[in-house]
Amino acid sequence: MQCRIETSPIDPEALKRSLGDVRAGAFVAFEGWVRDHNEGRAVTALHYEVHERLAIREGERILEEARARYEILEAACHHRAGDLALGEVAVWVGVVSRHRAAAFEACRYIIDEVKTRLPIWKKEFYVDGDSGWVNCAGCAAAHGAHGHTHAHEQA
Repeated sequence: MQCRIETSPIDPEALKRSLGDVRAGAFVAFEGWVRDHNEGRAVTALHYEVHERLAIREGERILEEARARYEILEAACHHRAGDLALGEVAVWVGVVSRHRAAAFEACRYIIDEVKTRLPIWKKEFYVDGDSGWVNCAGCAAAHGAHGHTHAHEQA
């Protein structure tokens, strides 16, 4: 089980190979990409700030929880920090198990928990020159895992 914070681009194929296991009958991955829009605004780039030591510790806790809940062999989560361009992989989760159902369920559990529990903050940069922090963990907890539609005051 590994949780890492990356400052360089994430290589999904290399991470997939690192989870290879001849006992496994299933591999499931989730890739979160930087998109060109959010909540009706045109996005040009993202910046992630991370409390790395706490993020890794909590991320490894989430991976261990997934192992205890689902019959998986291995899991990994890699999240970017710093500046990201459109199209880059911001977060990657991979799970291997003997059967697909456990891999799907564990992958979903891991990404949902990572998005709400890790001390990672996302700032979006917009076409109009504005920027703002989005999808704070407090908002996710208050409004559920599907996000929110209210705006935060900008500092």
